[in-house]
Amino acid sequence: MSLLIDGYNLLHVSGILGRGPAAKSFQASRLALLNFLAESLGAQEAAKTTVVFDASQAPRGLPDSLVHRGIRVRFALKYESADDLIEELIRADSSPRRLTVVSSDHRIQRAARRRRAKAVDSQTWYGELLARRRRHEPSAPAGEARPPLPLLAEDVAYWIRQFGGESALLESLEREEREDANPFPPGYGEDLLGNPE
Repeated sequence: MSLLIDGYNLLHVSGILGRGPAAKSFQASRLALLNFLAESLGAQEAAKTTVVFDASQAPRGLPDSLVHRGIRVRFALKYESADDLIEELIRADSSPRRLTVVSSDHRIQRAARRRRAKAVDSQTWYGELLARRRRHEPSAPAGEARPPLPLLAEDVAYWIRQFGGESALLESLEREEREDANPFPPGYGEDLLGNPE
């Protein structure tokens, strides 16, 4: 089964937009999303996956297509929008009944259904992918069941690594540990003790 993903649509649903100047944050966000997909899908599924991004935020000099960790990436350089390219890819697919199109855009969903391809809302698909990742993680020892959270600590750590903020996080955690050990700053209250003479 082939997979065709509306890149920015999934990016917004996943909530992994980077901070900083727009072009650099979009670049980092795209890379983080593609790495997440490559790790989540596995090599065989990734090889059958195409992710389409609008070209308005594409880095200069980037070709209209490339392969990232087995995933084909397309930029809609010669199109008004990624939707136009996605529709063209749906029309060109030789076996659309074996195609899954991931997008919350109703226009794209209608185009997929016209060709009898499966259309899946981005949020639904992303939730299923997260659930699948959790099922494949080693289970916690008995008595240490995790509470149902939107993101597990491993997921948060993954995204922090993707955006290069791991050292800042570790520094913050170490600072919190030190602050928890002694809630008062060094030297606090020494003037109250007086000088026994």
